[in-house]
Amino acid sequence: MTPYPNLISESLLINDTIDLLRSFGGSATAVNIVDAVMKISQPEPKMARLLVSDLVERDPRLHLNDDVVELLDDRFSSRAISETEFVVFDLETTGAKSPPLSRVTEIGAYKVKGGEIVGEFVTLVDPGMPIPVFITALTGITDEMVKVAPKFSEVIPEFLDFIGDAVLVAHNAHFDMQYLNHEIGLVYEDYRLLNPCLCTVHLCRKLLPHVDNHKLKTIADYYSVSLVNHHRAGPDARATAEIFVNLLTQLEVGGIHDIAAIKNLGSRKGVYVG
Repeated sequence: MTPYPNLISESLLINDTIDLLRSFGGSATAVNIVDAVMKISQPEPKMARLLVSDLVERDPRLHLNDDVVELLDDRFSSRAISETEFVVFDLETTGAKSPPLSRVTEIGAYKVKGGEIVGEFVTLVDPGMPIPVFITALTGITDEMVKVAPKFSEVIPEFLDFIGDAVLVAHNAHFDMQYLNHEIGLVYEDYRLLNPCLCTVHLCRKLLPHVDNHKLKTIADYYSVSLVNHHRAGPDARATAEIFVNLLTQLEVGGIHDIAAIKNLGSRKGVYVG
């Protein structure tokens, strides 16, 4: 059973099943999947259905209809921007190195819908390792502060509920998503987020090519967005959320009204991290 409806499995069998379904146009019989993916030749249909039902239960992208496994349509791309819930988030970590060499120390997230900020989630996180001196100097987060903070495993259930089926947004999304999915994988083995993530760095490059650089502070100044306590997850996520609201307005004025159009806008430069 999927731990949360917005988590998908990293299982090789499930990923091979999804690849097969895509090659078959979105559906295939249980017998075909067991034969091609599990390498069990000419399985008995009832056994095949039992085997694939386990895969289906572990991944929300799959649906079993009698003896046919169906790949559900992308639930995000068809959404209108005006009807989509976004969660703009930022992470602070123990360093710039990729996980597991560094761990999360703080999560900040703001929910955006209808062009307004409608929800907040901010917490320190005990990384289970010392925070280097230069990171403390940058962020102000100390070992003493995180010593009494919850561990990621204690925070993630509430955070996954907060995210729900929103489209995620982050400034330099690849960095934040690799940390988030790594930490999730430590709690829920072989799982990662289903939610796609928009990158505001790349959106700014597309929409604001005339700005000297696309650092968070520079874009905040451009939109007259307040950014205090820079390099803390809460303030950075709040500023990114306000910036994103401005970017959404520009997208709509430019004739981009749904998530699919944003995805196409960023097809060459990684605006959309699926």
